[in-house]
Amino acid sequence: QLQASGGGLVQAGDSLRLSCAASGLIFRNYGMAWFRQAPGKEREFVASISSSGNNRQYRDSVKGRFTISRDNAKNMVYLKMDSLKPEDTAIYICATKWGSQFTNWGQGTQVTVSS
Repeated sequence: QLQASGGGLVQAGDSLRLSCAASGLIFRNYGMAWFRQAPGKEREFVASISSSGNNRQYRDSVKGRFTISRDNAKNMVYLKMDSLKPEDTAIYICATKWGSQFTNWGQGTQVTVSS
């Protein structure tokens, strides 16, 4: 089970940190990822982190602004979002990654960025 939290309503340029708590799995064995889905748009990849935390990937539009991290001792993955833009508005969803497949999905947390 994946439970995301930390979303909210912020202004452009502000920061937020999203959290995702995992349970019911051996967390340290899984890569983790964040996706987002805006109204009327398809779900899109935002960032991923390997099981060890040594490898990270980001979509181009968030590089340099977003940072994904994890704490295997706490079964948590985070997404620090800086310099937020209105186009970052979406529901943010965490997922587990096994090999190249995203296998479990959380329910998401809403992020709204006003201009």
